[in-house]
Amino acid sequence: MKKRIGSPIVSWGLLTIFACGVTLLTNALLSSDFRSGTPSAGWKLSAEAAYPAVFPAEGGVDPLNLKPIRSTAGHSIVEAPAWPQARGQADGSSTGIFLPTAHAEPVSGRVNEPAAPPPAPPSLPVKPVEKPAPKPLSNRIVEYHLNVELDADGKLIKGTSSMTWKNPGSRPVQELYFHLYPNAFESKKTTFMKESGGKLRDDVRKEDSFGSMTVSSIRTLDGAEMELIDRMEYVQPDDGNKDDNTLIRVPLPKPVMPGGSVDLLTQFSVKLPQVFARMGYANDFVMAGQWFPKIAVYEPKGTRGRTDEGWNLHQYHGNSEFYADFGIFDVRIKVPSAYKVAATGFPTKPVSDDGKTKTYSFYSDDVHDFAWAASPHFIYHEEPYATPHLPGVRIKLYLDPKHEHLKARYMTAAKKALARYSQWYGSYPYNTLSIVVPPEEGNGAGGMEYPTLITAWGAAEENPSLELERVVVHEIGHQFFYGMVASNEFEEAWLDEGFTSYVEDKLMEAEYGVRPNLLVESSYITNPAALLKNAWSYDGHHHYAENVYTRAKLVLKAMERQVGAETMDKIMRTYFQRWKFKHPTTSDFQQVVEDVTKTSWQPFFDQYVYNGMMVDYAVTGIKVQQVTENGQTYYENSVQLRKLGGTYQNVPVRFQFADGTQLDKTWNGADSEVIMKLNHTAPLSWAAIDPEHSIVLENKRINGFMKTEVDKKLSVRWNVSVVKILETLFGWVAW
Repeated sequence: MKKRIGSPIVSWGLLTIFACGVTLLTNALLSSDFRSGTPSAGWKLSAEAAYPAVFPAEGGVDPLNLKPIRSTAGHSIVEAPAWPQARGQADGSSTGIFLPTAHAEPVSGRVNEPAAPPPAPPSLPVKPVEKPAPKPLSNRIVEYHLNVELDADGKLIKGTSSMTWKNPGSRPVQELYFHLYPNAFESKKTTFMKESGGKLRDDVRKEDSFGSMTVSSIRTLDGAEMELIDRMEYVQPDDGNKDDNTLIRVPLPKPVMPGGSVDLLTQFSVKLPQVFARMGYANDFVMAGQWFPKIAVYEPKGTRGRTDEGWNLHQYHGNSEFYADFGIFDVRIKVPSAYKVAATGFPTKPVSDDGKTKTYSFYSDDVHDFAWAASPHFIYHEEPYATPHLPGVRIKLYLDPKHEHLKARYMTAAKKALARYSQWYGSYPYNTLSIVVPPEEGNGAGGMEYPTLITAWGAAEENPSLELERVVVHEIGHQFFYGMVASNEFEEAWLDEGFTSYVEDKLMEAEYGVRPNLLVESSYITNPAALLKNAWSYDGHHHYAENVYTRAKLVLKAMERQVGAETMDKIMRTYFQRWKFKHPTTSDFQQVVEDVTKTSWQPFFDQYVYNGMMVDYAVTGIKVQQVTENGQTYYENSVQLRKLGGTYQNVPVRFQFADGTQLDKTWNGADSEVIMKLNHTAPLSWAAIDPEHSIVLENKRINGFMKTEVDKKLSVRWNVSVVKILETLFGWVAW
């Protein structure tokens, strides 16, 4: 899912300008002679040591917890030039700026107004054939035949599910478990509502708008039909919240043997809430996500590191997304005749229309979910597309009328994403991709991924920024790392969101010239936590987004900086190819990294993945002593460096002397403290760690620079000013 920042573009502009200003000022300092008076004979203390009131030992301001300044529309607006040069805001995605050249440059390199980005790669001649896959790509554990009808006036979905589930384990299974996700919205007491506060991103639940799922019948279909509804019970394995009905247990009359299967017919209905958390309605727009009784995942021994087979069971939490087995979906959807329907998969027969209702038929295989959207206002546009790495696919746009004039931008972004990801990681194997653009008031359904279907942001602005492209690129990235790799988003969300954010940045830089401002992004990480963690175990949504999206992406970027872009590309491709359709874990990714690089990455993963460390190297003292020896006078310069966070290999350190001489050295970064001694004919003016900002996991750069001698009063004012400016600017950021 795409996370979003709801502050106005002015805030980001000021923040970017400030970051650039700090960078330029730092660069200016690093290239200037700062001789001021005679050198000190004693240690020059760091700002943190000298002024503890400015740097509290613990606690302090968390800029992500301060309130944002909201725009009236809830997201960014730019004027409509020939091409929008500024991007909007998206929680968890990069901070960038549109650049005028074919290759991305740093922000400081932006001088001219940008030109339009290049078009998508031209399509090969293609007529995509919409039919089942010639051979299974996945284990196809489950098969659904769903028949549903939309009551548009009553905001209800009524239907039946005929499901076949195959036991993939080595033991008999006596009970099944199903997710009833819509019950997350049935009261303020559910686990989702309590954890989320009734909101997701900037979309807030409307007062007195609730949703729910009612299961009225569960029958076996094995020749001796039996009603199981009286056996059904709600379970809450995560928190014991008896007001949470998002997971049910259904004991079976007889066990399902290993390799055997069971057929169930379920009758259900869904009361739709006003959309705010991926599903619901907005006037006559409907988004049906997680809308049917969905069987949980039964994991055989060895799956995702399990030592004993069993069900993977979790409730619907405020931060968590989903996890399900691959299978086949055959779905019939009846809607009022005025409606158009977008859905996972492809149509199996023409739409039937009796004058009052239409019935759509869809089929999809080797997917682990099925979603659909409906509206009488959709404007439909379709184009076939193929490249040397991408078999024929039909790209289908379901546009809100307000964005009809933007269809070329949506289509181009989709083509670029499909072409690049297929080239880099492996071919997109499905023959359709649908893009739904919700109405402005339906933005709660926006920025979400489902197999072969994504949603863009709601059509709030007539001339949106590059955020339009970015969300399309992000959600199509999910087709690979959510749709096909399909990790467990309850327990290891970073394998989906962090990976997708990483590849999103890579594509936006390659195709749109947007380079992420990693210096600014790393400064957002004020409360780092382990990435291998249950989604609901983070301290709220801000903390979850800060780590699962941004810090996870920075961890991958740090790996890239160590091994090089070419090797990192090989790592990502190997991981995708090895684990598509197989539900991998973090340890599986680590194994891929070690296999490709032929070296152990255990220390790196221990610090930055399995634990929540960041890099923090500081210049903590400078001592300059004038020495006369054999009639020659020189200066003995000693610089104290400390490691206050995780270990980083080859830490660059720059030394500037009063005579203009500059010296660059590399510290291995392993020791907790080191004193570097440099004898020179002039005293040391200053020392700086990582002056080129190459260490992307460094988030406290204010302690990485020190002058030999500074007026103490001026120093106090400077440090207080920096902290207050940072607090104010980051206070505009909301996750």
